[in-house]
Amino acid sequence: MVPRLRLPAAVLTAVLIVAACGDAEAPTAPPSPTAEPEPTSTAAPTSSPPTPTAAASSDGSDTPAPTRIPTQQPTPATTESNTPSPESAPSPTSTLPPTDPPPTATPKPTLPPPPPGLERDPDYMEALRAAGISTRRWLTDFTLHTVPYDEIRSGGPGRDGIPPIDNPKFLTLDEAGDFLRDEEPVIVFEHAGDARAYPLQILTWHEIVNDVVGGLEVAITFCPLCNSAIAFDRNFEGDVLDFGTTGNLRRSDLIMWDRQTESWWQQFTGDGIVGVHSGKRLDILPSAINSWADFKVAYPNGMVLSRDTGFARDYGINPYLGYDRADNPPFLYSGPTDGRLPPKERVVAISLGGEDAAYPFTVLAIERAVNDVVGGEPIAVFFKPGTRSALDDRIIAQSRAVGATGAFSAVLDGERLTFSFDGENIVDDATGSIWNIQGHAVSGPLQGKTLTKIVHADHFWFAWGVFKPNTKIYGA
Repeated sequence: MVPRLRLPAAVLTAVLIVAACGDAEAPTAPPSPTAEPEPTSTAAPTSSPPTPTAAASSDGSDTPAPTRIPTQQPTPATTESNTPSPESAPSPTSTLPPTDPPPTATPKPTLPPPPPGLERDPDYMEALRAAGISTRRWLTDFTLHTVPYDEIRSGGPGRDGIPPIDNPKFLTLDEAGDFLRDEEPVIVFEHAGDARAYPLQILTWHEIVNDVVGGLEVAITFCPLCNSAIAFDRNFEGDVLDFGTTGNLRRSDLIMWDRQTESWWQQFTGDGIVGVHSGKRLDILPSAINSWADFKVAYPNGMVLSRDTGFARDYGINPYLGYDRADNPPFLYSGPTDGRLPPKERVVAISLGGEDAAYPFTVLAIERAVNDVVGGEPIAVFFKPGTRSALDDRIIAQSRAVGATGAFSAVLDGERLTFSFDGENIVDDATGSIWNIQGHAVSGPLQGKTLTKIVHADHFWFAWGVFKPNTKIYGA
């Protein structure tokens, strides 16, 4: 259990993040022909809380990491002398055997060409050293990157120090009711009729679940520091990728890695930022944070991620005590700030047709249903109060209520609908049908209809603002 300590917020957060780490051994990825020697120094990031002594190795893991041996280069070939040794010298009447031509040196292996639009960084080693990034244990192609290395910093744990869940187990609604309370937050993901809930009381300790839902390989991810719950399609360029945590952050956001190529990925955007997949992007799939009670009603046959993960963690306890307070600054954040909203204001964040939009929870809590157009597409944003924060109280089930949202296309069967709040329910103005937070019509003439979900997330404003600086803010 994590005691409530009277420590400065930043120091307490650092200690609790390390408390979330495990000793699980990181999976081994296939060797990459582009592996490079590690930097020789790891400069500590400035103005960060002190690093706990458990992080002993240069990559932040709790156990000493093995030393990487640079790729062996071919040695120059030598030519044997034609002068025989005294012991084997032939007699004057002997005939000397023919001399073979000297062997030639094997050519050095060449690196594959970089992806279109990218060039290899000839000074990458100096940049890694200056940023304090260790390459120990990594087979990543660090010559390829799309972001400056000085924007990447250690989050404390080493690679997979916050361990992903690779073989998730699931429970029925009745079984999960033994440990979940009605207003607790869960990530909801549905595909091909397979609906699953991933409780944040588990995801705060693991951040990534590699799963298969309705036959589709997906990664369900959550970065507590940005409050970003995002689902990705793991099918990528003919491979199925498995993701883990690098132990590094950029703009306070989780940097993931895939075990197939050891490329690094920005969780917030799905962009490849280091390695052979630099400059590429994962497909983001619609998901939402809802309450456990709303999930049960909407998906009576749904399944719930089990706390039987293979790791011993204090599930239900928040390791980021008080982190989402408005007066608590983002942890390990460096970068520009957008002062249009408070940094920890939750916003519904949407990108469509090249346009970015944000809908503050403080506005949604009043209007409850918003009709808008983003990137030329009519949309509807719903808000329902009650769902609790995962980042407030020590016990998540007792945290303050922040609400839940849904975002949908407003076009149904070729007709555009508009929505409003009648004082009790969200209704469409055309038929008066009642809609729930998942976009299902639960009564009225349109009962049984479902709105098409669009990709959205309930991020902290500071994170969305830095990654999407041209965002329009609804109600501003």
